[in-house]
Amino acid sequence: MAILCMIYGQSGTGKSTSLRNFEPKDVSIINVSGKPLPFRQKLPTANTDSYTQIIMGLPKIETPSIVIDDATYLMVNEFMRNAKVTGYQKYTDMAYNFNNLIDVAAKLPDDKIVYFIGHSDQADDGREHFKTIGKMLDNYVTLEGKFAIVLKTLVKDGQYYFSTQNSGQDTVKSPMGMFDAAAIPNDLKAVDEAIRAYYGINNESEDNNA
Repeated sequence: MAILCMIYGQSGTGKSTSLRNFEPKDVSIINVSGKPLPFRQKLPTANTDSYTQIIMGLPKIETPSIVIDDATYLMVNEFMRNAKVTGYQKYTDMAYNFNNLIDVAAKLPDDKIVYFIGHSDQADDGREHFKTIGKMLDNYVTLEGKFAIVLKTLVKDGQYYFSTQNSGQDTVKSPMGMFDAAAIPNDLKAVDEAIRAYYGINNESEDNNA
């Protein structure tokens, strides 16, 4: 099974920018919102918010790592397409579609890492978590429970980081010893290397160029 990593945070806190150090052979991006990447490096990108296209395309992607950015908009766009539909069924459908995408991603080969990047939201108790379309959807699925690694963006003194340890008021988690600090630079390539080293996963694109 593939390794799944969730990354969430507020807009402008370095989520997409964290992809800047990847090489084109390392990663493929599924760009849900269609916005340009915030750096000059050109990375293989498919622009779509269609669950069908994404699910059909995932097994065909050859790069060792895959990023779905911004995954929150898969739910937002589906919600807006069905805004005039009454009843609770649309929320059930949204939960099913997103949960099914996670399950499909998890079934990719063992050497794949799939990153779900999205926005953050705050629960009534103050706990910060991955943003969905509200309480109705949260009642159907606890997204973080399906991920081995959950990181949160952190901005401190003008510097951009990923939080790797739970604060008691968020859903951040990472395996013991995977990262050497509670806050690490927001470099997703470095995160990718740390995950592969921890689990002993070979990066085929690097092996083939050794």
